[in-house]
Amino acid sequence: MKILIASDIHNDLENLLIYIEKLNELKFDVVVLPGDFIDVGWLPRGFSKEDIAEVILEEFKSLGKPMLSLPGNHDKDVIRILEKSSIVIHGKGKIISDVGFYGFGGARTPFGTPFEPEEEEIANGLKKGYSEIRNAKIKVQVTHMPPFKTKLDIIQSGAHVGSEAIRKFIEEVQPAVAISAHIHEARGIDELGKTKLINSGRFPEGYCGLVDISDGIAEAKIVNLI
Repeated sequence: MKILIASDIHNDLENLLIYIEKLNELKFDVVVLPGDFIDVGWLPRGFSKEDIAEVILEEFKSLGKPMLSLPGNHDKDVIRILEKSSIVIHGKGKIISDVGFYGFGGARTPFGTPFEPEEEEIANGLKKGYSEIRNAKIKVQVTHMPPFKTKLDIIQSGAHVGSEAIRKFIEEVQPAVAISAHIHEARGIDELGKTKLINSGRFPEGYCGLVDISDGIAEAKIVNLI
């Protein structure tokens, strides 16, 4: 299975439309959107938050592939839109072919953004989602917040700001892949034990991720669409 990852769109419909056209040049089987469809404050004229989320989802649906998503820390007001599309894996699990996807959205920040779950809530949500795909041959974890103390949670100051609960769950269940987002400057790939980690960076800046899972082994790369 080949998984396309696109994250942190933050209302940027203009660049979304530029780069989504280029995705047709890539080969993939499933699309994963790990959150932050919208942003606080500025909105394009005439659009509501719900409008933004629906436009983004429709654009990715146009790729004609199964799609999975969860809310970022800015997306509390559009969780209903994600749930209505039946693609959400926030505290849930879904199996596509022999791959079980599970996850939990939101992320902590110092800024009081709309959806900042506590560590215990994240841990419980991951457990619930995992329980729904426990029997899948291959597991893929999706979160908005990255795991703590990895290459994917380092901000510009050099501090690690990821989730200890997410890291602990990866260490416990060792999914083939753990997808995250949130820290734009920490775009990259890492590993925790047998688990491949990827933060694909901001899609409106021209970045997406590709994960290829074959015979239970995951290979991940960042793709620059510019």
